[in-house]
Amino acid sequence: MSLPIVAIIGRPNVGKSTFVNRLAGDQQAIVHDEPGITRDRTYRPAFWQDREFQVVDTGGLVFDDDTEFLPLIRQQAMAALAEASMAIFVVDGQAGVTAGDREIAQWLRQQQVPVLLAVNKCESIERGAIQAAEFWELGLGEPYPISAIHGSGTGELLDDAIEHLPSVDELEDNEEIKVAIVGRPNVGKSSLLNALTGEQRAIVSPVSGTTRDAIDMVVTRQDKTYRLIDTAGIRRKKNVDYGAEFFSINRAFKAIRRADVVLFVLDVLDGVTEQDLKLAGRIIDEGKATIIVLNKWDAVDKDSGTIYEYQRQIMSRLYFMEWAETIFVSALSGKRVDKILDAVDKAYEEYRRRVSTSVINEVLEDAVSWHSPPTSRQGKQGKIYYGTQVSSQPPTIALFVNDPKRFNDNYRRYIDRQFREQLGFTGTPVRLLWRGKKVRDLERGTNRATKV
Repeated sequence: MSLPIVAIIGRPNVGKSTFVNRLAGDQQAIVHDEPGITRDRTYRPAFWQDREFQVVDTGGLVFDDDTEFLPLIRQQAMAALAEASMAIFVVDGQAGVTAGDREIAQWLRQQQVPVLLAVNKCESIERGAIQAAEFWELGLGEPYPISAIHGSGTGELLDDAIEHLPSVDELEDNEEIKVAIVGRPNVGKSSLLNALTGEQRAIVSPVSGTTRDAIDMVVTRQDKTYRLIDTAGIRRKKNVDYGAEFFSINRAFKAIRRADVVLFVLDVLDGVTEQDLKLAGRIIDEGKATIIVLNKWDAVDKDSGTIYEYQRQIMSRLYFMEWAETIFVSALSGKRVDKILDAVDKAYEEYRRRVSTSVINEVLEDAVSWHSPPTSRQGKQGKIYYGTQVSSQPPTIALFVNDPKRFNDNYRRYIDRQFREQLGFTGTPVRLLWRGKKVRDLERGTNRATKV
């Protein structure tokens, strides 16, 4: 069941994102003293009393200026209002009624959506009532004095807001697959999000840095639900100034952390850059299932062997991600974009997969029979006693051995490769934990030092 949507509308820098953080109960929306920080529309779950809903944050509305991103921001705000059950119009109580407020109010009165008026920055209860009274002139009914920072007045506002929302007694138990779309600036992440959703949910511009928030978008296909998270382009640390971009990149890293599957978007024309390699390392460190999406394939002159040559070049740089499926797409034309969610399904299934201990030990027995563990110069050979999967997401296998130091990197890669060849795990990293004999004894409740 889809949750009802509450759209947050207002001029730039009136405190909309702070208000959204208050409603959602966290600090995911970027709050910074600079107009235009929020550009796309972002969806966040919230609840009040017995009602659950989604609150959508929008960019600041300016009707008399068509420079830079403002027309696109208007488009996003209008799209949010079109799908909303109601809207909350946020104004600045300290600034008083402005010409911009009057323009937005006139526009809202023409819409077929209930609107409540929230007069923000009313930190003083006594002065707040006076500040709010000025906004009766907008013709949108009673103005509610609130403080998004301190939370005062928001309860009374929400008590009336939920009267406009449908009652939700039971929600369908529908598991979401969380998919983060990450990559360098301007590789086509927002275009890919729009292609996957089939609508203009994110602003697309050749200007790098257009996306600042991590944008959540829920998509349902057949019986599966995907939460797509578009993120700000991740640049090298030395190129990042403290401020909005700094917080955006932190949001992107957090998006990777909370994702199940990462769509690692590369510009096929640029190939794999040094920054791509660092970002790939971050994804692996977080242990996330991954699909490598090679975008802008429509811009490449191709023959029958082109795709294989590009595949070879890409994977020669990303050899440590050879387990990830690669898909060549054009987000602009939509070519092969429909294959991405199929790949996500497969990677997610492998990411959550568990293998029995007996099967793991069959693979180990076969691997050791073909290639014995190395022997040290002192004639001491490594021994693998047994293995067992200790967790999933990602699959993590503990190997209990006599001494982890006796297994060099080459042999560890060999065992990893054997698990891949025998068990698959396509699309997900596999973590191998090499545990020594003492650890094994402790975990089995045995202390050899006390034995007689």
